[in-house]
Amino acid sequence: MHYTDTHCHIHESEFYNDLDREAAYKRAVDAGVRMICVGTNEQSSQEAVDFVKTHPASWAVVGVHPHESKTSCVRVEEILKEKHEKVVGIGEIGLDYYYMHSPKEQQIAVLEQQLQWAIDQNLPVSFHVRDAFDDFWPIFNNFPGLRGVLHSFTDNLSNMQRGLENGLYIGVNGISTFTKDENQRKMYESIPIEHMLLETDAPFLTPLPHRGKVNEPAFVSFTAQYHAIQRGVAIEELAETTSHNATTLFSL
Repeated sequence: MHYTDTHCHIHESEFYNDLDREAAYKRAVDAGVRMICVGTNEQSSQEAVDFVKTHPASWAVVGVHPHESKTSCVRVEEILKEKHEKVVGIGEIGLDYYYMHSPKEQQIAVLEQQLQWAIDQNLPVSFHVRDAFDDFWPIFNNFPGLRGVLHSFTDNLSNMQRGLENGLYIGVNGISTFTKDENQRKMYESIPIEHMLLETDAPFLTPLPHRGKVNEPAFVSFTAQYHAIQRGVAIEELAETTSHNATTLFSL
């Protein structure tokens, strides 16, 4: 049985030293997990590219996170122009009005710049949107042809359905296994399996039963098991379908 962790940060030197990174990668491969390493700024995007070149079960997505909108995007654009075979998307990009680490105007400008790259390069996008959907949807609609995933989705049923109507996948991670918000639980249960992607966001958001430990790609299986039980489907079906979805979106 195989799983796909569509969003992790195992490559980032900020979170993993070389020894821990290699051990986590090996545990993931042993557990049948392939992974997408997602950038948040120029450095982590470059680290993602460097990592996936030497780790066969991994691919890279590069971009500048809304928190980092005050920093440069130059190296990310250069990476995209180099057309590395294992760079399969742009992200994580979007809007975050919860923390507001960067002003709205800068977040919007950097998002629009990277969305144009996604259109120009015909690449899918890993979207990070928090407390900002009112601004996000009009921007999204200005770029016809976009495809991607609403990463770490925790918003309401209405925005989930709007994402589906726009052809987006919904990224589900460890939050879904421990949330106490009944509306979130119902929202997760209503995501069509054909539009669901599994992710860890490692080292963050560790799923039950390992809550409190450092997250890693191998733990994506626990999120899969949780949703298979909730839906009354075989774990094999959920793992196969979500991996197929990842292959389709990111051309793995």
